[in-house]
Amino acid sequence: MTSFTEKHKTIEKNVTLLGALALVTVAIGGIVEIAPLFWIDNTIEKVHGMRPYTPLEQAGRDIYVREGCYVCHSQMIRPFRDEVERYGHYSLAAESMYDHPFQWGSKRTGPDLARVGAKYSDSWHVQHLTNPQSVVPESVMPKYGFLAENALKVPDIAANLTALSRVGVPYTDADIKNAAADLNAQADPEADAGDLAKRYPKAQIRDYDGDPSRVTEMDALVAYLQVLGTMVDVNDASAQEELATEKGR
Repeated sequence: MTSFTEKHKTIEKNVTLLGALALVTVAIGGIVEIAPLFWIDNTIEKVHGMRPYTPLEQAGRDIYVREGCYVCHSQMIRPFRDEVERYGHYSLAAESMYDHPFQWGSKRTGPDLARVGAKYSDSWHVQHLTNPQSVVPESVMPKYGFLAENALKVPDIAANLTALSRVGVPYTDADIKNAAADLNAQADPEADAGDLAKRYPKAQIRDYDGDPSRVTEMDALVAYLQVLGTMVDVNDASAQEELATEKGR
């Protein structure tokens, strides 16, 4: 009787047979992984508190991407003790559900920023971006002081929000209609913000860069940084339910 080893040698020696069996194996594995997704509405459990970015935060995120901040900073805290103790509670899938593209990253020349929001003051962020070495002497981060000199210019923020809404970000007609006004009002505490705070819960309305006379790219980037990790209360019941679900997978 031919042993299993001998049969396996026959497969290994026959390139065509080996390739065909490998293809069948990969196909079965792919079907098992992918097919269930066609019968569920969403692969991400929604968590209370998650909302789309405000126009100012979204503009700041675009600057973050433009300047390549993702090259040195990740935005995903892994579920390991050393990461949780250093950066805070590990990231939930829902916290990235409105990010296009994701900023998870894998390179950490600098620290992870998933929960940097509210960790430092606005003035600290401005100082750090202007001259990183003045607050972190060993930093190799370049200087971004020019952001405070550049007036924030977004040709058509309403069009940006419309494009994002078409890929699943739940911006309402009111959000899109008021996008330009919201963009400026969030960085000007003297302006009439209307119902911005109602449409965007936990939106932080204030001057960010220390110059209330105008809205700059620094305002936008700091607004974005200050909201990271602040939308979801990980101790909230719905968040805990998602955590339990993730642990059971």
